[in-house]
Amino acid sequence: MPDRPHILTGFHFTKATLASFGERCRIVGHMDSPTPTAADIPPGTAGTVQAIVSTGSVGISDAMMAALPRLSLFCCYGTGYERVDLDAARRRGIMVTHGADANAPDVAELAVGILLASTRRLVRADKMIRRGEWKQRIPNRFGPIAGLTGGRVGILGLGAIGLEVARRLKGFDVEIGYCNRSKRSDVDFPYFPDVMALATWCDYLIVCLRSDASNRHIINADVLKALGPRGHVVNISRGWAVDEKAIAHALRNDIIEGAALDVFDQEPYTGTELLELDKLVMTPHFGGGTEHAQRRMTDLVCRNLDNHFAGKPVASPVPEFREWANAADAPRPR
Repeated sequence: MPDRPHILTGFHFTKATLASFGERCRIVGHMDSPTPTAADIPPGTAGTVQAIVSTGSVGISDAMMAALPRLSLFCCYGTGYERVDLDAARRRGIMVTHGADANAPDVAELAVGILLASTRRLVRADKMIRRGEWKQRIPNRFGPIAGLTGGRVGILGLGAIGLEVARRLKGFDVEIGYCNRSKRSDVDFPYFPDVMALATWCDYLIVCLRSDASNRHIINADVLKALGPRGHVVNISRGWAVDEKAIAHALRNDIIEGAALDVFDQEPYTGTELLELDKLVMTPHFGGGTEHAQRRMTDLVCRNLDNHFAGKPVASPVPEFREWANAADAPRPR
């Protein structure tokens, strides 16, 4: 019986997920670094590794690809693939897949949850009670709370996750507008051609776009100023879509009212600037952390592994590689 394909993992997967990968492939090592280099490749494996299963926030560089001569597949567990060098992958004959919309409902659920946590100041209220300030009758330091009802929610990126967010927000009696690469014909929400126009219109801005090099720090100081002093920002896409220094400055100086981040430019977040901000809600990139989402994403990675090593087109190539995945010169196992 021939040996199973050799793979590396670059993420802390659950035991159940690793078992699913192990049923079809031989896991020859794990890379624990959040930004792996060739030095993180387990000794003795560089010449055998045929696929890597990791995340887009970890990604893979040209130098890493060069160190793995048999690599022909990189599977992103989740939607994003912002730190994958796609040009290098194409040049080296390496197919790249992602989680497409496998976790969209679950990420959308969290987006609405942390939007409510930010606008209704739930985390700050919880801390107030724990500090004993409620029973001490300390005056309400929050000021008036607008709430979502009657507000305007702008969705930046109306893809699978953005649509799920919009579906969940319809019950909150809000107006919904969106900015997308192109106007959609299947929705009747107001369309805005750029993020500045959307931020100027809305009260609450939810970042749902697919983050890549073209939209790094798309949420910057100018956008936050356009959003205004009653505005809130929610980011459940990828960390580098938001300029964290600009967010910190905007919150400290009342340029916006609040923000909620599930994703960060560097993960895990090890800085201190954001930790000092009471107006900021933070969660540890677990929008897709539900059992249902994990199961769907694991199944999709397994389909991609199975198809690739059977010589078939992968199930969910990244958009830039869709045509290539079905072409005669598509990457094959080495």
